Amino acid sequence: MAERMRFPLRLELRGAPSKTMTYLSPVIAIVATLFLGALLFLALGKDPLAGLKVFLVDPFNGKRAISELLLKSVPLILCALGLAVCFRASIWNIGAEGQFTVGALCSGAMLVWLDVPGHGISGGMGLVLMIVAGIIGGALWAAITAYLRDQFNANEILVSLMLTYVAQLLLMWAVNGPLKDPNGMNFPQSKVFSSEFMLPMLMSGTRLHIGFAVAIVAAILMAIFMMRSLRGFSLMVGGVAPHAARYAGFSARSALWVSLLISGAFAGLAGAFEIAGPIGQLLPSVSPGYGFAAIIVAFIGRLHPVGAILGGLIMSLLYLGGELAQSRLGLPSAITGVFQGMLLFLLLACDTLIDYRLAWKKKV
Repeated sequence: MAERMRFPLRLELRGAPSKTMTYLSPVIAIVATLFLGALLFLALGKDPLAGLKVFLVDPFNGKRAISELLLKSVPLILCALGLAVCFRASIWNIGAEGQFTVGALCSGAMLVWLDVPGHGISGGMGLVLMIVAGIIGGALWAAITAYLRDQFNANEILVSLMLTYVAQLLLMWAVNGPLKDPNGMNFPQSKVFSSEFMLPMLMSGTRLHIGFAVAIVAAILMAIFMMRSLRGFSLMVGGVAPHAARYAGFSARSALWVSLLISGAFAGLAGAFEIAGPIGQLLPSVSPGYGFAAIIVAFIGRLHPVGAILGGLIMSLLYLGGELAQSRLGLPSAITGVFQGMLLFLLLACDTLIDYRLAWKKKV
């Protein structure tokens, strides 16, 4: 009987995690994604170079294109900031999409209540109230996951994920019911909010709003909090080593609650910025999946707040590239999700090389 062919390489455990691969892994995953993307374009009968140009070059073609790239990165960066805190604390919050949706819903409800003739409130104060409503809404939605995990040891992955669908149903109910625009020709949407309640623009002639500056400042502040503060250190220790944290006086329960509330607050803020920014009203779907994509963003950025900025820009590039591929190459809308999925799985595969190395099998 012929000897069965075996793969000549094997995975060998490293003595210590590789710092080089920690930062090189996202680069390899991105390059591999582009290579497989080129093969995908070829399989679809499209010019691979033209396809890659649409994804990598066209989103930088002019002031307006760059502003759209930065605009789409805002919700991705904000959601990834909160998720990075959770993941570092070993709290697997998969429900940023639901927290984003509830944040947008609460902010929209606040603006519907304020944006009436003779409201007697300034646009600036209205924006503050809208932002606070979004933050509180997102945090409270995340608090449901924290409570069920704390009191009943429920799996936070399943709970946070299932709550996402509940949040989407709540939004659908609201735009078909109490928040529905009476003059909207029976479409499931709220009224278009007045310009005084819209976020100020950063670049004239574009849709890029002040939320991008807020996201950058938030990333810097979160980096200081996580890397330079005792509270941030206790969150990571409380999640990774509960017994060691308890010995040091840190609370694993506190790590659970604080990390989820921070994550929910950032996702809710992202939702508030979305409905007071590019959308300008409540719609049945306020997100094309920003909360889920932010999971990839957080890992591309190595769970570091500043890294989330780079990860957000890369993911934003995929969103814009996917939209351009639809209009210019005639590809289906699913192309964006395909690229995101390839990037996620390749990143997970490359991350294996942080703790393992490839070695040749020894002949017996």
